[in-house]
This record gives sequence, structure tokens and C-alpha cells, in this order.
Amino acid sequence: MTFRRSVIWFTFLVTLLAVRIPSGFAGQSGFETAGDIAEIALPASAFATTLLLDDTEGRNQFLKSFFLNAGTTIALKYAINKPRPEGHGDHSFPSGHTSSAFQAATFIHKRYGLTYGAPAYLVASYVGWSRIEGETDKHDLSDVLAGAGLGIACSWWLTTPYEDINITPVYSANFFGLWMSFPW
Repeated sequence: MTFRRSVIWFTFLVTLLAVRIPSGFAGQSGFETAGDIAEIALPASAFATTLLLDDTEGRNQFLKSFFLNAGTTIALKYAINKPRPEGHGDHSFPSGHTSSAFQAATFIHKRYGLTYGAPAYLVASYVGWSRIEGETDKHDLSDVLAGAGLGIACSWWLTTPYEDINITPVYSANFFGLWMSFPW
């Protein structure tokens, strides 16, 4: 993919995300506004990283997981049509902000490693928290957890490690740890 086409995709991606932000931030708390900004910043940062590293494979994986996540989120919102907790509209389940943030965070983790993924997960968690706490009350905990799970699943399924090193959290009834794999 040429640099020009990458810039076009990046512009399209940022525009698509920006459409989701409410017009102006009038009436929003700083807490909610920060969550809205972070929801855009995470996918934009993930995509920009693929441009900076000239990571064509990663860029394609990001775009596939981004659009799969966005399409599935929208389809579920309309299929389930759950009312929002604050009473202003429907389509609460799953949280689109949270699914978008966790899709990007998981892409960063799976593609570039846990060192970069951990801060991204913290930001994504803030986005989810900003949807249920404070004056926002746009979603229930179930909406946010479903959005996070959906975003994680889309990127986990479609993303491969950048340098063939993969660190995966593992757990069972009697064990919790990290699994690291790489070719040799």
C-alpha cells in the first residue's frame, strides 16, 4: 500500500470515528469528553503506528478487525435494541465506544506486544468506565463488558504478532500466568 493510500485510509478511519462523537461537547462533563477523545485516539494511534512502521500486514489486519468490530457492534445494537439507562434512546448493547477502544488496544497488544498493549488497555478501560460512571450513565456494566469482549475478540482473531513473539495471558482453576511463544 502506498503512503498516499495509507493517508487516505487513515483520514477515512478518523472521520468515521469522529462521526460518533456528539456534536460539540456542550453539556458533557470533562470525564465523558475525555472518554470520547480516548475512544478516537486509541484506534487512530494503532493505525498511525502501522503507517510509521510501514507495517502493511499490520495495517491490513487492523482495518479488517476494525471494520469487523464496527459492523458487528452496529448489527448487535440494532438487533438487540436495548434502551439506554439514562432513558435517552436505544441501541445501548454493546457499548460502541468500549468495543472500539478495546479493539484498538488488543490490536496494539497482539501486534506489538504487551509492553505497548498494557497502557492501551488502561486507556480502553477508562473509556468503558466513562460510559457507566459519573454523569454519563450511557451504558450498564453488561453493555461495557460485551463491548470490551467484542473488541478483544475481533482483534485477537485477526491479528498476528509483528515480530513473531506472542505473549498471551492464560488461566485455569489452579493457574494464572503468561504464555510466550516464538519461532526458533
